Amino acid sequence: MFEKLKEYCGVFGIYGHPEAAKLTYLGLYALQHRGQESAGIVSSDGKVLYAHREMGLVADVFSEDSLKKLKGKIAIGHVRYSTAGISEKKNAQPLIFMYLRGNIAVAHNGNLVNGEELRATLEAQGRIFQSTSDTEVIIHLKAISQRASIVERITEALNQIKGAYSLLFLSEKEMVAVRDPYGFRPLVLGELDGAHVVSSETCALDLIGAQYIREVEPGELILINADGLQSFKVFLATRKSCIFELIYFARPDSEVFGREVYTVRKKMGRQVAREHPVDADIVIPVPDSGMPAAIGYAEESGIPFEIGIIRNHFVGRTFIEPEQSIRHFGVKVKLSYLKQYLSGKRVIIIDDSIVRGTSCKKIISMIKSAGAKEVHFRVASPPITHPCFYGIDTPTKKELIASNLNVDEIGKFIAADSLGYLSLKGLKATVEENGCEFCDACFTGNYPINYKPSKAFLQRSLFRED
Repeated sequence: MFEKLKEYCGVFGIYGHPEAAKLTYLGLYALQHRGQESAGIVSSDGKVLYAHREMGLVADVFSEDSLKKLKGKIAIGHVRYSTAGISEKKNAQPLIFMYLRGNIAVAHNGNLVNGEELRATLEAQGRIFQSTSDTEVIIHLKAISQRASIVERITEALNQIKGAYSLLFLSEKEMVAVRDPYGFRPLVLGELDGAHVVSSETCALDLIGAQYIREVEPGELILINADGLQSFKVFLATRKSCIFELIYFARPDSEVFGREVYTVRKKMGRQVAREHPVDADIVIPVPDSGMPAAIGYAEESGIPFEIGIIRNHFVGRTFIEPEQSIRHFGVKVKLSYLKQYLSGKRVIIIDDSIVRGTSCKKIISMIKSAGAKEVHFRVASPPITHPCFYGIDTPTKKELIASNLNVDEIGKFIAADSLGYLSLKGLKATVEENGCEFCDACFTGNYPINYKPSKAFLQRSLFRED
């Protein structure tokens, strides 16, 4: 099985377009890589909110009939991968609520580090929660605010929370986009035929033909209504955007944090080649995550690039394994190799990261079984030594192989002839421009927000295999 870190969610919204729901559907389709457990859209015709949310992939959740029922020129949507809150329909977003001031829907990408604490306080006050998602805490805090405007109420609520959030709110007549002061998760602004578009990534703008305008800045709140678009700088920003968005999460064809993702990943591969050269015959990627870095490594080293490994993109979670044991079945059902390009060769395998090490161990074994003379593994990021609390589904420290073994020991565990990681200095050289800093806590343990994990968090494993 693959071992990869998981992004929590993706969000998309559009204001002022007659086909708002259909365009939101397409936007979510482009953001499917950010969450595959549930999908939902809430729209408004100026008077009523309409919602459709289900478990499953975007293409399975929505039909022509369901989209026709999502009336109006305003819509927000969400794709979800759950860790903060169990995987059930009640946690599918956008969440929608009725309260004294009307109806409100919210879509959230990120994670609140003080969500459990705030929830316990609110429940002690008699507040009733409909879901187990930390996102609902934000709505409760907004609902009890006595401020006059929606901007003031949202700002007061967000002043009480800590963590990562790129948020979209939808009322009957207004849409609000807001990003946390650190800018952990991406959020971008676009325009299509006079309509305003907000998305987690630019790839969704490209799909619907929208023009990319700019990032929603860290600490910025954007209000969109009949009066147009208004920007409010509601928090003092200290940018610490998630560096793993550039390493793995974002689609290669997106622009994230002002950087072209594909170009950055190729630079990472080039830097690995400079730091960890080795005599070899071919460079191959672990598909699809290692592809850009492998191209960069091959270009820098002058060693020919080959595909080498083929990925089956059509294996679902419900695949039935045979009762009879098949060696490395979990990998072989998703990956196959081109023996004629591997046999007798010295092979360099490139991937974006190593989490537990079990999958790359199986991949190396598979490549050696194809007749490879040597197998050298190169990683286009530093060793992951610490869990993330800001919107990534990470194993506990105990399960992260680099927390327990040094590089030589990891190399022996995965049975590579050599192992090389991109250095933290080399990584930063590829992404940090104009003094921009990124959150690198998963590599260093230097968390931008002080947070002591609860006992419940430490006792549970957040890791899932895909």
